Amino acid sequence: MVAHLVRLKLTLLRNGLRRSVWQVVGLVIAAVYALGAVVVAIVGLAMLANADLPLIRTVLVLLGSLLVLGWWVVPLVAYGVDATLDPARFVTFGIRRRDLLAGLAISGLVGVPGAATAVVVLGTSLAWWRHPLAALVALPCAVVAIATCLVGARATTTALSRFVGRRRYRELLTIVIFIPLMLLGPLGSALAEGLGRGSDALPGLAEAIGWTPIGAVWAVPADVAAGAWAGAGLKLLVALGTLAALVVGWDRALSQALVTPSSAGRTRRSTRGRGLGAFAWLPGTPTGAVAARCLTYWLRDPRYAAAIVIVPLIPVLLYFGSGGTAGGGLLLAGPIAGFMLGWTVSADVAYDGTAFWTHVAAPISGRVDRAGRALATAVIGVPVTLVFVVGTVAVTGRWETLPALLGASLGLLLTALGGASIVSARVVYPVPKPGDSPFSTQQGASMAAFVSQLVGWLAITVVSLPELVLAGFSVATGSVPLGVLALVVGTVWGTAALAGGVRLGGRTLEGRAPELLARLVAFG
Repeated sequence: MVAHLVRLKLTLLRNGLRRSVWQVVGLVIAAVYALGAVVVAIVGLAMLANADLPLIRTVLVLLGSLLVLGWWVVPLVAYGVDATLDPARFVTFGIRRRDLLAGLAISGLVGVPGAATAVVVLGTSLAWWRHPLAALVALPCAVVAIATCLVGARATTTALSRFVGRRRYRELLTIVIFIPLMLLGPLGSALAEGLGRGSDALPGLAEAIGWTPIGAVWAVPADVAAGAWAGAGLKLLVALGTLAALVVGWDRALSQALVTPSSAGRTRRSTRGRGLGAFAWLPGTPTGAVAARCLTYWLRDPRYAAAIVIVPLIPVLLYFGSGGTAGGGLLLAGPIAGFMLGWTVSADVAYDGTAFWTHVAAPISGRVDRAGRALATAVIGVPVTLVFVVGTVAVTGRWETLPALLGASLGLLLTALGGASIVSARVVYPVPKPGDSPFSTQQGASMAAFVSQLVGWLAITVVSLPELVLAGFSVATGSVPLGVLALVVGTVWGTAALAGGVRLGGRTLEGRAPELLARLVAFG
């Protein structure tokens, strides 16, 4: 039965390639890319054997742990990529669950990711060719590692199968997975720099991860090479126990999935008794109603979260950009966050889509529409900006820069809100539709988005020059009076820019609202 399932996977793969030439092209490209990556990895592993034992341990444990973690997590996000052997398709067949488990696990090797992973993991024994006993132990450990990757991937997807298909889950996971992807560059640079400097932190981190379920199997050969037999035995028990726990968890999840329909237990949640959210505490005015509606979108529409997903990462990126030290570069986090949060209003009308007709039909002025949208963003943007400013000042210990940074950050936030209120009343472009991936790119969006963003950013920078110049001189010289002046100028000038943007954007919206709605309808 196991062999039959593997042959079935190969047959389905072959038939899929026959149906579409583009699938063949995609498979060839993926295979060539994977082959190149495998060759580079094998050569690197062979060269790694000439390094010292601590370096070999550090590299294999850290990279191997990332590989295992990737196999466990990526299938939860890459939903629908490979469902050829979906367990639900075998519900009506009398297949023993033990055979089904083995067949599904081994069939995971059929394909570019599985085959490439198997070759690279088995190739880790090359890193131990100067330690024959460790190389001998590395081969069965590699088999355990491959099984841990495959079974772990099946266990997580089967256990969470009820949620993976839901739109809300997919949108949230897409945003969440974007965060570590944004950090891959800085983390990779830090890892390479740490290995180059012989940092003591990375070997210690590798030693700690070597006792975890994702790293134990990679640390066993290193302990054997070092003669630490007790540690090797204990870590082998951790690795085998992890694999056994994954098998048991997958078995139970599979047994439940085979007898429980994916839609069972789903009931439409009643809205009776729920609060009115932002509508309950914002003023009962036209401006308050617009702001409450926009805040509701901020909290429930993943596309808004995708627009600012980079904001929480700003301090992290600046930290790595300053060489891993809490230097002056961190002080830029507040102004950058203020600018980015204020600019999010520039796509507000585009995100409304055809629902923008409610604003066109409602008996409200354009100024009310602009003011309500700006108020909704300010409710979120002002506290976040203040936290960024105070937090970075506290970390760096440069409290004398607090007034200047507050002036620059609040000035940029308010000015960006005013500028975005004008831009969104003049320009709309295709954005991801509700239910699509928040990071998908729509046809025809690139040029309009690029031009509007570039012109808007330049205009906001020019308008914000008074507080930015004062804040820059204050931070450079440590002058508190200049910082206080920057705070006053930033707050007053930014408020004036916001008021002007709301007024001008309102007039523009009143004249162009039907045209904007027609374009949104044309976008589909």
